[in-house]
Amino acid sequence: MVTILVMYFVVGAAAGILAGLLGIGGGLVIVPMLVFCFTRQGISEDAIMHLALGTSMASIMFTAVSSFWFHHRRGAVRWLVVRRIVIGIFVGTFLGSCVAASLSTRFLKGFFVIFLYYVAVQMLTGRKPKPGRQLLGAAGMFGVGNIIGGVSSLVGIGGGTLSVPFMLWCNIPLHEAIGTSAAIGFPIAVAGAFGYVFNGLSAANLPGYSLGYVYLPALLGIICASVLTAPLGVHLAHSLPVDRLKRLFAGLLLVVATRMLISLF
Repeated sequence: MVTILVMYFVVGAAAGILAGLLGIGGGLVIVPMLVFCFTRQGISEDAIMHLALGTSMASIMFTAVSSFWFHHRRGAVRWLVVRRIVIGIFVGTFLGSCVAASLSTRFLKGFFVIFLYYVAVQMLTGRKPKPGRQLLGAAGMFGVGNIIGGVSSLVGIGGGTLSVPFMLWCNIPLHEAIGTSAAIGFPIAVAGAFGYVFNGLSAANLPGYSLGYVYLPALLGIICASVLTAPLGVHLAHSLPVDRLKRLFAGLLLVVATRMLISLF
């Protein structure tokens, strides 16, 4: 068990550094690394992707708090946006986790691969949507929340790669879009983690120390390590060429996505 905890501590350390350095969502790093670790650990193929997504969501639930509080203290969170979208986020994320529980590992891997390619291309091109309108009304925000939450639950992320472009499109300045996205990430993680726990309680072929589709040893290692290493990533961000590192990371995402794609065949 000690060896297993060390392995997941390394996963959390890498996720924390990259999150602080590049400002990426931890799920993009955690999910593929957990798939690799679970495979080496000999966990049933049928449960690997579900456990990776559920454990990623549960870890984001803890790390999102410090993230959005940091932005809130600097006045970069638009709480009006959070209040308007949070119900749709809860509903969409929970329903998305219920859908994910009924899907095969093969399908979830394929969906995750497509999402990795999307994020990699977005990082390589640096394209941002042009401001086009003001915030949507209550019904529109509920619908957008459903979409962001649903997709986030299927790929195990906090939703930043979707919510930030949406807010930029709605004429919200970049720093406020990032801060508000961090705040939105917390309800996404809570609803997603609850959904994966709830839907995994009766699942077969789960390893010991699992709470539904959340693998507790991995969760413990990731939380402990990422909290310690995220400040290091932030420090490095001020001394390293972040734009160049983002392009390198995008290339790494393309490699990871391609390897996962090949494993499907």
